[in-house]
Amino acid sequence: MQRIAATICTYNRYNVLAKAIESVRNQTLSKDQYKILIIDNSPDYEKAKKVQQEYHDPPFLIYHIERIPGLSNARNVAAKLCETEFIAYLDDDAIACPEWLEKIVQGFDQFGTDAAVLGGRVDPMWEIERPSWLDDTLLSYVSVVNWGGEMRVAKPDEWFAGANISFRTQDILDNGGFDVSLGRIGGGTSLMSNEEIHLLDQIKSKGKLTIYAPEAQVDHLVEKKRLNHAWFRKRVAWQAVSDYQMDSEKAIEMARSGWNFLLEYFFGLPPKERTIRGLFYDTDDPKQFREQLWVLSTFTTMLLAGFNGVEK
Repeated sequence: MQRIAATICTYNRYNVLAKAIESVRNQTLSKDQYKILIIDNSPDYEKAKKVQQEYHDPPFLIYHIERIPGLSNARNVAAKLCETEFIAYLDDDAIACPEWLEKIVQGFDQFGTDAAVLGGRVDPMWEIERPSWLDDTLLSYVSVVNWGGEMRVAKPDEWFAGANISFRTQDILDNGGFDVSLGRIGGGTSLMSNEEIHLLDQIKSKGKLTIYAPEAQVDHLVEKKRLNHAWFRKRVAWQAVSDYQMDSEKAIEMARSGWNFLLEYFFGLPPKERTIRGLFYDTDDPKQFREQLWVLSTFTTMLLAGFNGVEK
């Protein structure tokens, strides 16, 4: 009986999709216990149809073309189609280790029916050398996850990345799925996120468990186009928008608490940078760049709030 669906949602990433599919074809979990589900959200329908012909091989591999755009919608479609007890999401630019599905199923079985979500380790595959300004505290923005230790119930501050996250399928359906107002749509113009966080918050509020399983590991591509200051500024600004969309009161409160730091940051800059340039000038100093991103996040949130409540 197929217990788990290894699911890859893709958008016009055929250059990397093949390796992701190959990695889930070659799992140590018995092939009669899992299926592969591809949700193709690409804009070129005719091209998607051609790729579908290469891979569609039901019941083991189902290649579904989804015309409604959006990652959250694609994930919801997968949850409705999979007909399996569990569903494991893998990014189209990630490669699963051979034991990935085996460790996921093992984790759910070990912690019982209260275990609703399981996240695994995500190691980076750097397309180019990691920049010197990229501080460890910023690695979450490129979905690097490594909490160490052994399989366990996750601590409250241990988050999972969408590149490697699994669910008891019914818990997705019972909680309304991924919020389609959050998450990515299209090719990356918008970097909305938090769809996983929003769903996990709902699931955990019902007393369900989230499990961290480090051996359910994947390698995730960090593309060259992301390894520059401009992309990180964009990513942080959209994160602020996502946080505001999910819980505006909490986001505003966080921004207010950082307002004094924002002022201190600007006063500490060289005189010529104490303008709007202070939000986007380039620096190779990891600490200075990290602080710039924090200030940019605070500024974005307060801008969304109309600077309501800021001390004049």
